[in-house]
Amino acid sequence: MKKAQSDTLGFVPQKDIVYNKLLPYAEKLDDESNDILSKIKGNLCRAVQLREIWPGVLFWTRKLSTYMRLYGRKFSKEDHVLFIKLLYELVTIPKLEISMMQGLARLLINLLKKRELLSREDLELNWRPLYELYDRILFSKTEHLGLNWFPNSPRPRSSSKHLMIKLVQRCSVENVLKTLVKSCRPYFPESASQEMLDEWRPLLCPFDVTMLKAISYFELFLPTTLPPELHCKGFKLWFDEFIALWLSVQNLPSWEMHLVNLFARLSNDNIGYIDWDPYIPKIFTRILRSLNLPVGTSQMMVARYVTNAYEIGHVVLWVSSLLGGPSKQAQEQLSGLFNSITSFFHPSNHGRWLMKLMRLLQRLPASMVRRLHRERYRKPTWLTPVPDSHKLTEEDITAFVESMMQPVLLAMFSKTGSMDAAQALQNLALMRPELVIPPVLERTYPALETLTEPHQLTATLSCMIGVARSLVSGGQRYPEGPTHMLPLLMRALPGVDPNDFSKCMITFQFIATFVTLVPLVDCSSALHERTDLTEVEREMCSASAEFEDFVLLFMDRCFALIDSSTLEQTREETETEKMTHLESLVELGLSSTFSTILTQCSLDIFKVALKKVFNFATTNIFETRVAGRMVADMCRAASKCHPAESLKLFVPHCCNAINQIAENEEVLNEEELDKELMWNLQLLSEVTRVDGDKVLPYRSEVVQILQLTLHLKCKQGYTLACNLLHHLLRSSALLYPKEYCSVPGGFHQPISDYLPIKDWGRPGDLWNLDIRWHVPSVEETSFAFYLLDLILQPELQRLQRFAQGEQDMSRDDVLQSLTIIQHCLLGAGSLMPALKGETIPKLVQSMVNLDETTLYTGVEYDDTRENYRDAVCRVMRQLLNYILEHSEDDTKSLFSIIKIISDLLQFKGSHKHEFDSRWKSFNLVKKSMENRLHGRKQHIRALLIDRVMLQHELRKLTVEGCQYRSIHRELMRDLLRLSTSTYSQVRTRAQNVLFTALGTYNFCCRDLIPHVLEFLNPDTSSVSQQQFKGALYCFLGNHGGVCLANLHDWDCIALTWPAIVRSGLSSAMSLEKPSIVRLFDDLADKIHRQYETIGIDFAIEGECSTVAKRLMITGNPLPKEPVPSEEEVAEGVKKQELKNAECVQNYHQLIGDLLEFLNNSNMPWKFEHIAIGFMSLLLRDDRLLPPSAVTFFVKSLNHDSLYVRKVAISAVAGIMKQIKRPHKKVPISPSELCGGKELSGNVAGDRQDNKWLQYDSSSLPRTQKDWDACVFVEKTHWGYYSWPRKLMIYAPLEEQPKQNLTREEMTEREQIIFDHFSDPVFINQFIEFLSLEERKGKDKFSPRRFCLFKGLFRNFGDIFLPLLRPHMERLVADSHESKQRCVAEIISGLIRGSKHWSYAKVEKLWELLCPLLRTALSNITIETYADWGTCIATACESRDPRKLHWLFELLMESPVNGEGGSFVDACRLYVLQGGLAQQEWRVPELLHRLLQYLEPKLTQVYKNVRERIGSVLTYIFMIDVNLPCTQPTTSPRISDFTERILLQLKPLTEGDEEIQNHVVEENEVGEQDERTQAIKLLKTVLKWLIASAGRSFSTAVPEQLRLLPLLFKIAPVENDDSYDELKRDAKTCLSLMSQGLLYPEQIPMVLMGLREIAGSSSWHARYTVLTYLQIMVFYNLFTFMNDQQSVNEVRALVVRLLEDEQLEVREMAATTLSGFLQCNFLSMDAPMQAHFEALCKTRLPKKRKRELGSTVDTIPSADLMRRHAGVLGLSACILSSPYDVPTWMPQLLMDLSAHLNDTQPIEMTVKKTLSNFRRTHHDNWQQHKQQFTDDQLLVLTDLLVSPCYYA
Repeated sequence: MKKAQSDTLGFVPQKDIVYNKLLPYAEKLDDESNDILSKIKGNLCRAVQLREIWPGVLFWTRKLSTYMRLYGRKFSKEDHVLFIKLLYELVTIPKLEISMMQGLARLLINLLKKRELLSREDLELNWRPLYELYDRILFSKTEHLGLNWFPNSPRPRSSSKHLMIKLVQRCSVENVLKTLVKSCRPYFPESASQEMLDEWRPLLCPFDVTMLKAISYFELFLPTTLPPELHCKGFKLWFDEFIALWLSVQNLPSWEMHLVNLFARLSNDNIGYIDWDPYIPKIFTRILRSLNLPVGTSQMMVARYVTNAYEIGHVVLWVSSLLGGPSKQAQEQLSGLFNSITSFFHPSNHGRWLMKLMRLLQRLPASMVRRLHRERYRKPTWLTPVPDSHKLTEEDITAFVESMMQPVLLAMFSKTGSMDAAQALQNLALMRPELVIPPVLERTYPALETLTEPHQLTATLSCMIGVARSLVSGGQRYPEGPTHMLPLLMRALPGVDPNDFSKCMITFQFIATFVTLVPLVDCSSALHERTDLTEVEREMCSASAEFEDFVLLFMDRCFALIDSSTLEQTREETETEKMTHLESLVELGLSSTFSTILTQCSLDIFKVALKKVFNFATTNIFETRVAGRMVADMCRAASKCHPAESLKLFVPHCCNAINQIAENEEVLNEEELDKELMWNLQLLSEVTRVDGDKVLPYRSEVVQILQLTLHLKCKQGYTLACNLLHHLLRSSALLYPKEYCSVPGGFHQPISDYLPIKDWGRPGDLWNLDIRWHVPSVEETSFAFYLLDLILQPELQRLQRFAQGEQDMSRDDVLQSLTIIQHCLLGAGSLMPALKGETIPKLVQSMVNLDETTLYTGVEYDDTRENYRDAVCRVMRQLLNYILEHSEDDTKSLFSIIKIISDLLQFKGSHKHEFDSRWKSFNLVKKSMENRLHGRKQHIRALLIDRVMLQHELRKLTVEGCQYRSIHRELMRDLLRLSTSTYSQVRTRAQNVLFTALGTYNFCCRDLIPHVLEFLNPDTSSVSQQQFKGALYCFLGNHGGVCLANLHDWDCIALTWPAIVRSGLSSAMSLEKPSIVRLFDDLADKIHRQYETIGIDFAIEGECSTVAKRLMITGNPLPKEPVPSEEEVAEGVKKQELKNAECVQNYHQLIGDLLEFLNNSNMPWKFEHIAIGFMSLLLRDDRLLPPSAVTFFVKSLNHDSLYVRKVAISAVAGIMKQIKRPHKKVPISPSELCGGKELSGNVAGDRQDNKWLQYDSSSLPRTQKDWDACVFVEKTHWGYYSWPRKLMIYAPLEEQPKQNLTREEMTEREQIIFDHFSDPVFINQFIEFLSLEERKGKDKFSPRRFCLFKGLFRNFGDIFLPLLRPHMERLVADSHESKQRCVAEIISGLIRGSKHWSYAKVEKLWELLCPLLRTALSNITIETYADWGTCIATACESRDPRKLHWLFELLMESPVNGEGGSFVDACRLYVLQGGLAQQEWRVPELLHRLLQYLEPKLTQVYKNVRERIGSVLTYIFMIDVNLPCTQPTTSPRISDFTERILLQLKPLTEGDEEIQNHVVEENEVGEQDERTQAIKLLKTVLKWLIASAGRSFSTAVPEQLRLLPLLFKIAPVENDDSYDELKRDAKTCLSLMSQGLLYPEQIPMVLMGLREIAGSSSWHARYTVLTYLQIMVFYNLFTFMNDQQSVNEVRALVVRLLEDEQLEVREMAATTLSGFLQCNFLSMDAPMQAHFEALCKTRLPKKRKRELGSTVDTIPSADLMRRHAGVLGLSACILSSPYDVPTWMPQLLMDLSAHLNDTQPIEMTVKKTLSNFRRTHHDNWQQHKQQFTDDQLLVLTDLLVSPCYYA
């Protein structure tokens, strides 16, 4: 096959779309595709060499992507590689606009998509250009200043509605780039891994945001598909380092999920090459934690656990690639995982975690199927295959399916719906049908019987649909499957129920699915004729005799459904034209199911069904809206399957009926037609929708009916006649498959030769599909033209006479004629050639040709006939003119004309929206029935035929790069006229057609824009408000379409933007009309949202043209276009330069125009705002703003309007960045600075070679000389993990640009700013505005204003300080929040702006700032403390701490000194914390000083100060992390601190009495006793523990353990919020600690601690140990289970506490035990059971006769406790399986019942257990009953039925 094709093509195609070969005109396609491909190659390469990105390159790359949509990758390997290289070069052009980049990137992704086609030998791509592209766009340095607009930047004017849209767009650029990197990754060179590590390792500083950046880069870029011999250059370089990092992190920082994603990908790409066994328990523990399941009673959630949880998709990938291999460890853990979470799937449980669990369930089987497919069925490719040792074996698959069955069966009835379970079952059934299908059947049969639980029915049926294919095809694994099919179908019939809509729909879907897979043929005769049948086959044969009954019963149900939908009475009164939405869905379900059934029937069954449906249709008369449509659909289905037999019955009957009624002349002119006539007409119009050649014999009868009925008076009547016409034309003019049967050729052979049951569930064979196409014959085409001549011609002549005023017509007649014309167009559109006309030249300049491609779609046009498309077009334009002149209010006719124009332009036989919905439903069906395991397109035949048909439609609808001709121009001007007409409904419809057309023809927007602008021009006087609104809507465009106001092109924007602003002066513009104001808002909003910085300098690099040249001369098909000559190339370069110059000119022109309008005093304020908004979009980072605009923006800083001031502040901040003078950087070698040699190996943390970076108060640069000698490193992360190869730092002062220029030395723009800011009046006004409040109570520190001040002080030094100083001093003293905020913004800008000042200036600056800050900190208030915190944090961000030593010393002076009360103390700490947190690991000395200072003050009385200190402590100890190969930190360490605290807490740990919270009076003088001090200290320590749970990376477990006993003692047992702070905090703390992740080596320590506490005398502590244990074990489940010793200890502990003397503790121990049993942490083994049974038998002494009045019971308590322990143990076992009955349960229940009459508390326990058992097993009692013997059931019934009280 390939060979033959390569001969005709001249090359071997990479991978073409196979469906093209099945089209009826397939033999023409090779020449066509070669022709198109050679044009693409020629023109694309010419465009690149001639340096013409737009329109040339973009036009032809778009053609290339269309080519791939139509033909797949139908080019040679050489071409494929060169296309990729060319596009790779284009995408990475540095100054490319984002939207162009996105378009090219999408095409490149598509070219790289099938990675098996190109191996690493064929292609190598460099990773760095991609990284630079990604970094430039996603981490843009100028975007936040408004110098670079991406189609998604945060805009000044965005409401929340648009925030959502923006997120989507932002994601789209980001997602395109990510997908691009993913697609290129396999082709990175082998050296890439090492280069990436060198590049990003220095960023790995865990306290810094760069950590996230680096890890996400690693996740995205690191290649993992290298072949095994290159692994040493691949993952082996980083695997150990990263996995150690991951294992050591305990508190889920945001970068952890990126690591998980990387590991998942690595393990999936290299199955069998990495030994994961040592990590498996840790992996599963972390996965389980990541599901965030609720455990225990009162659980605090850490917010971070929810937001940073792993993505299920990657978890699933990782798990499925760990399975298999020699050690079966992963499968054990996976079974453990599902065992422990199964009960969460039960439908009675619900919570936000449920979605995650369902996704896990749905995706894991799919991932396994994908892996199996890859190992067993996929064609081998260059990608590394899985070694045999690690392939999945049969046992692996069985174990996997078994471990998943229980949760999936529970999830079937989940509250989130059964879809997830159905998909899981579909994939599981592919692997092991014999394990999966029987339990589903067991649930389905009862559900079909029950009437009371419809939810159960829909759930089971949707699961059955999922496993249908596996069930029907049987196969070796599950041969008895097919025998279930008929019983299921028969029992499903009652589901066709008119009263329950959802049940009805799922039943239709169920029946249709099964019937598609199975031929409905009665094979029972084969039992006598053939002897070679197996038992199952014999059973199937005899069952197939029931098919006929099934079909007839189904029809009866449908007729009943139809009868109940005929709501004649209600329909007649309300006269609703349309069906309701539900009815239309039922109609669709009914008709498609019925047509599927008839398609799959044998001829005998079909004849019976046909007779039945014919009788039903002809003996009743239906109303034509609802019931009529359903019946007609059923009849149509019949006539489609076997046209000849059906038409023989229907056509004569309908024609006779219509003729009889119509003999009576009056009937034809009635307004309300006779019902029988209508029904027969409807029936006739539907049954004729069959193959054209089958209708031809009846043509005379049908034409006679048409002539009778097309001119009926009644609208409903003539519409039905038009439908008949439409269907006749369609069926004789179109290409379509005639049958969709599941076996080619149908089922009509005799049973003896062919046994249909062999074809149950058989997939279609792609190579022998044998599609029967309907190709229009000459006879049919001539019949179609005969109809057009007969019917269309007279209508056109009539309308033409009317339009010329020669003949009068009523409106109804005009509408009738238009309806007929429209239906003729719809029917015969495919026979009419496209509109002819001259091409319109000179819309754009291009040096390559921009021709349209025409595709052959199976129709040869006949040029000798008149083209009716042209004729209709001519008449419509005349008529339109006439109607708009004389009767513009005839909107119905106008609607019709608009529809006809749209069809004239677009319609070739199918509509886009119909195609889209068919494509969608095709994909849905494909998904629900595909076989992912074997792959290779094994779909059922009907689907494959449908897909070929869709391919044909796709070719019909492809209208890429249509030429814009004169006729299109005229029609579009008509549409524009309609779009600006009087009636709004006409306008909206016309606009929609216009927008579609604008997207179709090349460059037509440029032709149309001037005409739209006419309406907005204030000089045109005759514009009405409607026209004005219409024109604005034309500009706005529809959702997702072209937006005329914002084409990414300077020529267009330079026209449209000024016009929009100018329209404010138009007479038609009135701001009184809210609709117009809203329109302008939307327009401005859309422009702001969609605008992106438009490129000015376009340049294509030389590398691109060399690749392009190679592409032109290699590989067939060779392009006909010549390689451009030197002269042409030179001319191209010149044109490009000219174009760039034109762009610059347009840019200046546009700014000039906008400024001119802004200076116009008549402009309404709304338009002033719009213009300023536009101006702000025009700031760029590669062109300076013209001085006039700079002046304007600086002046606007003091504008009256708040909106204008805000825009101006942003703009001036941007301008400051534009005019900033570059500062020189020089590389240094870090090793020289530390004086020693570099350390070998990777060691992170505080080392000798980065010590010089740290803050050291003894060697601070306090003099000019020290300052100059000091090497400042501004960024915090450098040097922590490893040094970059070249560390860039700023050159010394004398090499930097001069500071404090005089006015003469400044540039023009600098002078403008200088003049304004040196003017005291301007400054006064400016500060006045800045210190106003905007929205009371809502304002925050504004980063925009900060950027403005930072720029001001960075560019101009301290020139403006003297002017600002008095203002700052005034503002600092004023305690109003807006004044304080303003000064905070100035100060942070000042500190950051002084980065490059000389020492003298900096020193002066701090002399000024220190007193100001002191004042500010003492005046701090509740409203302003957050702003001051932000101010200091912003000022310290990315600055060397030694540069800011004045600030740190000031903040450290004495934060907690009690002056100004507790609040000021807390605020000062907050501000200090903001500064220190930014400095991370570089200020250990300050942290030590702060800790020393705080320790004595930990016994604070005030809660707010305590909380703040807790938070500060977290930051102090943040640096003490436990990461791999990290040096111990020189910052404060937790262990030393804990030692010191424990000493002070001694008084509490030693005493045994209850610890009360002593509230101390404030004014109490004298030293309080140690105990009270200790309690106050403990409160602060608790705050610290709580704060650090959410923030630090690793938990200091050993240290926390020593505090545990104390916490257990305090924490209360009940859930009661009325407790004091101390107890509540202790409880929270325990809850958080118990959720912590433990390393294996920490577990014994924790258990030891818990054992000690369990022996304590306080029962509260013993009780809390149990709750702690529950959560701790669940959150570290697999780490525990991996260590048998620990499991035994936990068990011993729980069993010991079961015999506790305190009743509450015993009961809690039982609950804990049952939880452990339920999640399979402990198992109920014989010794344990025996132990409990023995305890139960502890004898209690006989009750003696009690003396009257004595209340004391004399039972020795120890015996009672032991007996109770035994009972509790048994009860725990019973409660541990709430949803099923294991084999040991009945016996235990019997044992328990013996204790029902024991003394309390035993009796209570037994009763509780039994009632719980009854509650949880009640739902499925019918199934559970089977497990008990009859005697046991008797006893149970006695126990569970409560005794009668009156006996």
